[in-house]
Amino acid sequence: MPPSCSWIAPLVCSAILLIGSVSPAADTTPTDGSVLPFPTQPMAGVAKPRLQDSTMKWPAEPQRLPADAPNILIVLIDDVGFGVADTFGGEVHTPTLSRLADEGLRYNCFHTTSICSPTRAALLTGRNHTRVGSGTIAERAVAFDGYTGVIPKTAATIPEVLKHYGYHTAAFGKWHNTPATETTSIGPKDRWPNGYGFEYFYGFLAGETSQWEPRLVENYDTVEPPHDDPDYHLTVDMVDKALGWLDDKQSFAPDKPFFMYWATGAVHGPHHIFPEWADKYRGKFDDGWDAYRERTFRRQLTEGVIPPGTKLTPRDPTMQAWDDIPERQQAFQRRGMELYAGFVEHTDHEVGRLVDGLAARGLRDNTLIFYVWGDNGSSSEGQQGSVSELLAQNNIPNTIDQQLAALERLGGLDALGTPKTDNMYHAGWAWAGSTPFKSTKLVAAHFGGTRNPLVVSWPKGIEPSKPMRTQFHHVVDIAPTIYEVLGITPPEVVNGQRQIEIDGTSLAYTFANADAEPAKSTQYFDNNGSRGIYQDGWFAGTFGPFIPWNAAASAPRIAGWDSANDQWELYNLREDFSQATDLAEAMPDKLAELKQAFLALAEDNQGFPIGAGNWLRLHPEDRITTPYTEWTFTGSTRRMPEFTAPGLGRQSNEVTIGLEVGENASGVLYALGGSGGGLALYLDQGRLKYLYNMLIIEQYAAESAEPLTAGRHTIKVVTQIDGPGQPGTVRLLVDGQEVGSTKLARTVPAAFSASETLDVGVDLGSTVSLDYFDRRPFAFDGAIDTVRVELK
Repeated sequence: MPPSCSWIAPLVCSAILLIGSVSPAADTTPTDGSVLPFPTQPMAGVAKPRLQDSTMKWPAEPQRLPADAPNILIVLIDDVGFGVADTFGGEVHTPTLSRLADEGLRYNCFHTTSICSPTRAALLTGRNHTRVGSGTIAERAVAFDGYTGVIPKTAATIPEVLKHYGYHTAAFGKWHNTPATETTSIGPKDRWPNGYGFEYFYGFLAGETSQWEPRLVENYDTVEPPHDDPDYHLTVDMVDKALGWLDDKQSFAPDKPFFMYWATGAVHGPHHIFPEWADKYRGKFDDGWDAYRERTFRRQLTEGVIPPGTKLTPRDPTMQAWDDIPERQQAFQRRGMELYAGFVEHTDHEVGRLVDGLAARGLRDNTLIFYVWGDNGSSSEGQQGSVSELLAQNNIPNTIDQQLAALERLGGLDALGTPKTDNMYHAGWAWAGSTPFKSTKLVAAHFGGTRNPLVVSWPKGIEPSKPMRTQFHHVVDIAPTIYEVLGITPPEVVNGQRQIEIDGTSLAYTFANADAEPAKSTQYFDNNGSRGIYQDGWFAGTFGPFIPWNAAASAPRIAGWDSANDQWELYNLREDFSQATDLAEAMPDKLAELKQAFLALAEDNQGFPIGAGNWLRLHPEDRITTPYTEWTFTGSTRRMPEFTAPGLGRQSNEVTIGLEVGENASGVLYALGGSGGGLALYLDQGRLKYLYNMLIIEQYAAESAEPLTAGRHTIKVVTQIDGPGQPGTVRLLVDGQEVGSTKLARTVPAAFSASETLDVGVDLGSTVSLDYFDRRPFAFDGAIDTVRVELK
């Protein structure tokens, strides 16, 4: 018996020696990429009992990619329509988009899903949005398979696949594909970007954030932007971080290609930009959106952006004309578009800085760039112009005069675009930005919501070509294009999960031939009951019950809606580029055929029930939320996203705080939300103050008459709210004695913000109250023991 076995039973020792002598079983995983990860390579050396009889040799790394495989960069801009960029006939200067177009290819029949999260899920997976659980934005997820807000692991993303082939992967900017209840620092985090194949992520998880004080995440950790840096802007930060990551990649793995997904929060609302960029456009839009649309249409025809014979579609009768805008409101409406235009140009400028950074590092020539100009059409969610865009999301009735009055309190028009507002322009500008098409973002039946310019550039692999690529394509086609370029067959199994089919069709055939016959025959569209089908040059669609530019008028339409009774439209796209001539009455048989085909596609793509994206508009009580009704926070609780936080501003509750203060104590005790809307409890020179910031337009405040004495105290905030969006009251108590109160004339039924958080002892992000704007984040200078919250 070997000496090493002397202390155990001989039979056990013999078994151990026998097991140890058996060679590992050969890995039978296929090597063709149909199953990922690839099988482990056996060691190339020989292992003998004696070291001196053995040979050591690492296995050769298999060559799984074509020689000199390209780097890949996807740039995705947010909320820009077909008629915005001067590259495609608009009036906003986009030199980087134009430069890449001149160095590559332009596409004028490329499409999106008409909304944020769904487009991103479709792009990253190559599958239709409802097939991968993304029929609506993450915050509006409901319990139907196509609308859960969860991208299944059976639909591997581009970075998940490419990582197995040796690519290094990174994502920067907007994500918006994680369930809204899974975004706290405690997780779960397997549905964060790193869980979908990205080795590095820097950006924000929500659908939007302040450009000045963004709610940032780096990989799995929350991070804060610099405070009070006058040069800080999120888009600039994204470029800096992306170039820094490239430097690391070049230092540590210079022979490996990279895949980068660079998706801006720009130019989604709020429209935050340095005033000097907006001032470039001062006076350029003084004659309004109707005139902008006419000018852009003529330019698009002259420059060949749209085919001869294209018609300019009329303004929907439910949308305001520029001539309907009272003169006293016109300066506000003009400034909204100037800010948007400056925001767009600044964003394109920063893309240029990223591209220049590739060139400076010797990476540009062999980088395949997809510059996707918009995840949907321009956004009309600003309604009639807004200082706080969540007014529309909450369906809060208001007037422009109310907003102008609130704006005066903030400092007038100069406050627009700053951290003090969450401004968005009038929906008329969004309609103009979708020239020559009907409608805007959130409409899947009209190209104003779904047709977005695409530019593709790859100096080493694609010859520049001036003719417009006019083949019908969609964001689901980018993934299969990448796989074809790299010679990758989409895997059947990834990490043990059998994969669902890819819906996209590669557009690589268009790279060398502008006149190639379209390879894509069918495409499915759906959003909020607005829906359509493309099939072999025909398009049938129906607008649905929701009017994006008039949310208030949509409520009764949705309440009485039956999808079976929708009126459908029919277009021959070979002759009608802009969907200007409805053939539904003239060709009822063709329309019936396409409607039936749509139903089959919707069922196959988990699109039932039709209009599931509207469920929460009918049943707000079903919003995704945490199951808790009680919480105990410490003085260091930070960055609790509003969708996971207690509903302090929308339902009855009691907050009890145990704390110790000194003389004239100051600082935030807790804050939920930000400058666009929220609530805060704070001390200022000892006085207890409460503010309910009702989406900027109304402010409900309470304050103690006397300062708190030094020492220990118990503070209680008792909030009574009659129901979602209804009036209420707030009472402030110190050591059992009421010291202040306020009436809430109305409250937010849904949320104050998209990405702001609940913070204890500080107000991170944008500030709820202007009282301490110049002292932000206004950390409390005492000691908070606990904050106890109970929903009533």
